Amino acid sequence: MATATTLLVVDADSQRQHELQAILKFLDFDDVQTASCSAWQDAVSGPDAVLAVVVGQCGSEEQIRELLGHIKEWSGDVPLVLMRPQGEPLPRELEAQALAVVDLPVKYRQLTGALQQAQVYAESRGQASTRRSPELFRSLVGNSRSVRQVRKLIEQVAESDATVLILGESGTGKEVVARNLHYHSKRRNKPFVPINCGAIPADLLESELFGHEKGAFTGAITARQGRFELAEGGTLFLDEIGDMSVHMQVKLLRVLQERVFERVGGNKPIAADVRIVAATHRNLEEAIKTGTFREDLYYRLNVFPIEMPPLRERREDVPLLVNELITRLEHEKRGSVRLSPAGIMSLTEYHWPGNVRELANLVERLVIMYPYGVVDMPDLPEKYRHGPSGASAIPSGALPVELEAVYDPGTTPRLPREGLDLKEHISTLEFNLIKQALDESNGVVAHAATRLKLRRTTLVEKMRKYGLQRSDEMT
Repeated sequence: MATATTLLVVDADSQRQHELQAILKFLDFDDVQTASCSAWQDAVSGPDAVLAVVVGQCGSEEQIRELLGHIKEWSGDVPLVLMRPQGEPLPRELEAQALAVVDLPVKYRQLTGALQQAQVYAESRGQASTRRSPELFRSLVGNSRSVRQVRKLIEQVAESDATVLILGESGTGKEVVARNLHYHSKRRNKPFVPINCGAIPADLLESELFGHEKGAFTGAITARQGRFELAEGGTLFLDEIGDMSVHMQVKLLRVLQERVFERVGGNKPIAADVRIVAATHRNLEEAIKTGTFREDLYYRLNVFPIEMPPLRERREDVPLLVNELITRLEHEKRGSVRLSPAGIMSLTEYHWPGNVRELANLVERLVIMYPYGVVDMPDLPEKYRHGPSGASAIPSGALPVELEAVYDPGTTPRLPREGLDLKEHISTLEFNLIKQALDESNGVVAHAATRLKLRRTTLVEKMRKYGLQRSDEMT
């Protein structure tokens, strides 16, 4: 599939169409097509070429709902960016269909953030052979190398029935990976059944997994299906498999080998047509050495391992995760909040022992403490502050957008007593930041321009100015 590059702007007002087109072209999107709310399909050749559909003002809520329905029929996985007048909330069911919602009049950061999400989503859509769900895409937010690798592994194994073992610390999102595996598999229309093997007492886990017959034990007044039967045809997610007792490991191993089981108190074999996805935060190879985990079960489970990285190893994803977590709270009508550049920068410096779960809890706490406010670094709980103790010396918004992300009053050098050549100093700083962005983007100019919040053509001119060579990949 060719890479999608077209942005389609759909709006009832032709003047607003042209204004949005001008803004998007200023943001370096060269292929921007505009259309009315009734003739939008005529503006593009087909859904595969569309990076995202930006839906502006198209009449009443019912008319917008009908339009979105038509777009979904046209392409079930094209990202939707909805625009709404500031202060006028959209119905929850409309927001839930969008990858992002942008306020009017347009704010630079909000719009670029939404379009960046659309670009990442389109890249992953182009690599996949199956249709994707924007809702599930949100669950694996991030553009770090490690998260891109997780998404790639999910795409590779999802269509098979191979057993998958998801490894990672608590709070990294292992169940999110499991749900994405199920969604992209041929079993997606069958049940996804999770069970936490560490949260259920060992003497009850067998009944939970395999079910029981009436009278099998005291209190078993009726027969009951277990998780294996409930997941028939679908996916069974065994969370915290490393906490399962050795006794239960033996029983589970037999089911994995023979694909049959019996209910507790019964003797009738029941076939198990389920896909097994297991997860643990424990080091199972160490557990094998200590005798708390069976080696034969480990090799049965470890057919296709996927390791979910801790948040401290993908700190560049923190801003995107914060934005996504806030969006979820807004969709649930639980409030909203915004973080200043200094606040975001401070969070990226924290080590996150609780991973994404800890970040989600913090965002929810900030929404409660500062409803619909702007949280600066000094407003964060003490352990999350990494920078000067006071408020920023320069108010938010006073700097150009290109400089806001790199300005930090705690690290900005003081003017030497003897003075300095300001022009030369700024040129040196600019050269170093451009070189760093190119290095971190593996020489891809478009990606470096995104990191520097510059248009690609502007960055190319600056590279010429400083004599930075463009490789074939950069062009």
